[in-house]
Amino acid sequence: MSKQEEKIKSVIVKVENLTKNFGKRCALDNVSIEVLQGRVLGLVGENGAGKTTLINHILGAYSAEQGEVRVFGLNPVMYPKEVLSRIGYLSETRDMPRWMRIEQFLEYMSAFYPKWDMEYAYRLLEQFELDPKRKIRALSRGELARTGLLVAMAHRPELLLLDEPSSGLDPVARIDILTAVVRSVAEEGRTVLFSSHLLDEVERVADDVCMIHQGRVVIKGELDEIRSQFHLYEVQRSGDEADFNLIPGVINVLRLGHGYQLLYEGDKERGKEQIQQKGGMIMNIRMPSLEDIFIAYVKHHKKEVVI
Repeated sequence: MSKQEEKIKSVIVKVENLTKNFGKRCALDNVSIEVLQGRVLGLVGENGAGKTTLINHILGAYSAEQGEVRVFGLNPVMYPKEVLSRIGYLSETRDMPRWMRIEQFLEYMSAFYPKWDMEYAYRLLEQFELDPKRKIRALSRGELARTGLLVAMAHRPELLLLDEPSSGLDPVARIDILTAVVRSVAEEGRTVLFSSHLLDEVERVADDVCMIHQGRVVIKGELDEIRSQFHLYEVQRSGDEADFNLIPGVINVLRLGHGYQLLYEGDKERGKEQIQQKGGMIMNIRMPSLEDIFIAYVKHHKKEVVI
């Protein structure tokens, strides 16, 4: 089997040229992404960027206006049973029947999934430190999130879709959830797509990243590869006022006291050379975080809109 054939076989979600409008507002603009088997894709963007709309297309809740969506090679709108039976989904709203006890909720949900594994569900209960006798209305936000994740995982789905899984949670609860996701992928080869505006958690667990801004994909690829394409230069000016914004490849300039922080996309040595030609003294060079890159891209695109 060729590498191309192996890649085609391993694509769990394939979205091509997807566009979605709500009235005059464009929620998704010609979006194309792939989610590969056994990997974790972090979908990042501001609130309202289009992350949840994209997830709803993958779930088959919306039909594509333009473009197409395939999950396990199938159109999720035309084949909802075949697709949804293989997906575990945790929504940001964590909608659950609040009058039920956790154990009742597990019994209720098990009826919808032929592959539900109750033994595994109770192991997750213990791992997440949840009391099966407690009513859902009495759970904290962290406990609600862990219960939702448990339900999403208990039928051992091939694909986990997590929409802001740790939104509003304290740091301990966030780590618990992320650890469970990573362990699930490592032990069972599950595929995960999760959306988040918390970029540090994406950086902690994601293999691949898709960055959406105002409904458009601005960056996508392997996380390590994306980060390696950018460099943060800490610079002091050696001469007269220099406009570092004019340097090709510089996408953000941040003033820090008497110095500057420049985010540059491209070859590190070429960036160094151009900065020095503009009268900059380079004090330090480091690899930026995903948050550095995201903030710079958002500012950069806003400048383009203003112009």
